[in-house]
Amino acid sequence: MNTPVLKEIRIYPIKSLGGISLSEAVVEPKGFRYDRRWMLVKPDGTFLTQRENTVMALVEVELTDRHLRVYHRHRPDDVLEIPLGKTTQESLMAYVWDRQAIDSLVVSPEADAWFSRLLGFSCRLVYMPDDSLRPVDPKYAQPDDVVSFADGFPYLVISTNSLDELNRRVEQPLEMVRFRPNLVVEGVLPHDEDTWYHFKIGELTFYGVKPCARCVLTTIDPVSGQKGKEPLKTLATYRKLDSKILFGQNVLAETTGLLRVGDPVTILEQRPARLPFSH
Repeated sequence: MNTPVLKEIRIYPIKSLGGISLSEAVVEPKGFRYDRRWMLVKPDGTFLTQRENTVMALVEVELTDRHLRVYHRHRPDDVLEIPLGKTTQESLMAYVWDRQAIDSLVVSPEADAWFSRLLGFSCRLVYMPDDSLRPVDPKYAQPDDVVSFADGFPYLVISTNSLDELNRRVEQPLEMVRFRPNLVVEGVLPHDEDTWYHFKIGELTFYGVKPCARCVLTTIDPVSGQKGKEPLKTLATYRKLDSKILFGQNVLAETTGLLRVGDPVTILEQRPARLPFSH
């Protein structure tokens, strides 16, 4: 294999909406800067995702110097601009997976109205300010480890060869965007990322926490918004452990700073994979 390198950086500013591919990004404890710092919620603060609202798969997000630009892929002229970091002073407790309440701020009445019209029911857009500290599950992290509105961990790494191995087994090839990684690495064997306990990208270091258990969100085609059976149907034949289907590795950042596409990846310490893969 060639020397492993960081092939792609992806962020998802608004949880469960479209992602953005970047050439460089700032690593922060909660995740990449701007990654899942906004979230759509019901009026009671319960989070909304593509799992129940597949139209969210068709919403594109662009990042400019001052704004997020949001629009439905089929209605590109109907654009919502969200100023970066600007919110109302209205606080709202938000909830991801019914765990602890997360301190958040309502972004604006305009954003609430735009997204309510998009989804067809009342919802609100909230923002996680810097002083809102949501702890990572203590079973897998230290007490001071924190995360954004992401499902559970600040970063997700997947190798290109892991996807290639899946595509070797499915009838129709699948794109990496379906799995919503933050870090895409090339130059390693399929599922080698499962073994990365301590690793380095460029000058920054990370810890692999646990394999990522995948859900029905991966079965939503990011182009059409339609649900299907793949990739879970095929992954279940060789990536299932304790009733969970595993693909990719959840990650915590040990150090912060700037990452760039093309940075070398160095594995500092490996541990046996929970789900060994025969290459």
